[in-house]
Amino acid sequence: MSPSGSVQPVNIRTALVQGQKLLEDAAISAPRLTAEVLLAHAVRQDSPWLYAHSDEELREVCWIHYGRYLHERINGKPTQYITGHQEFYGREFRVTPDVLIPRPETEHLVEAALPLARDAQTILDIGTGSGVIAISLALETARPVFAADVSESAIRIASENAHRLNAPVHFCVSDFGAALAPHSFDLIVSNPPYVSQATSESIQREVLDYEPHLALFGGPDGLAAYRTLIPDAHRLLKPGGHLAVEIGYLAAPGVSAMLSEWNQVTTIPDLAGIPRVITAQRP
Repeated sequence: MSPSGSVQPVNIRTALVQGQKLLEDAAISAPRLTAEVLLAHAVRQDSPWLYAHSDEELREVCWIHYGRYLHERINGKPTQYITGHQEFYGREFRVTPDVLIPRPETEHLVEAALPLARDAQTILDIGTGSGVIAISLALETARPVFAADVSESAIRIASENAHRLNAPVHFCVSDFGAALAPHSFDLIVSNPPYVSQATSESIQREVLDYEPHLALFGGPDGLAAYRTLIPDAHRLLKPGGHLAVEIGYLAAPGVSAMLSEWNQVTTIPDLAGIPRVITAQRP
């Protein structure tokens, strides 16, 4: 600070180095990348712009914002909630603490659902959160998609994302499929809460302290949501319709058992070989 209390001039290169050092000292993962993302957000530019203007002096207001973002990240707030954005399936989505941060693993659910969606006239995403699955399917198939969530706040965020991306998605507030008519859909997709509450002590503080527990925890064994979701899907699907769900680590046997009377039950692993998605056909 100068004697007058103003911030001493700092160029973008120096700001990046200082931010990286603060994040490293706080044991924040990917400190360089995180510093880039936060500084780019502070100056309202993208990361390549930072390197093209590395000698440019950082405006005082941007330095103040950058310092606040670094402080929030060091205290555990996820980068995505600081910037309000997360990429999913090649598109930028708005996220807030009202919705779970979309994970790259969930793209496997979209990939598994796409072949089924192309023959489906009616598609439903249960527990849509930020809307990434429903919006991705709508844009990839050019078909209207329905999406439900018990959280009104989540529905507002998902609606904003659909409007911004011009995706034909129709949203409703519903506890799983309770508010929807039977035999209405050809395909149902869902990424339900599946983290076991018994493992909460081992969860990263960024997740446990900031992400919505309603969208995160699936009861003592992580399977509680499936016990409601699967009967709801059976009621809502047309005969021969399909269900595609994301599953948690070690959940495949339990979820498969709930689908024992369904047809074509298939478990699909992610790139690490971990079972990630189960698809099934309603008999």
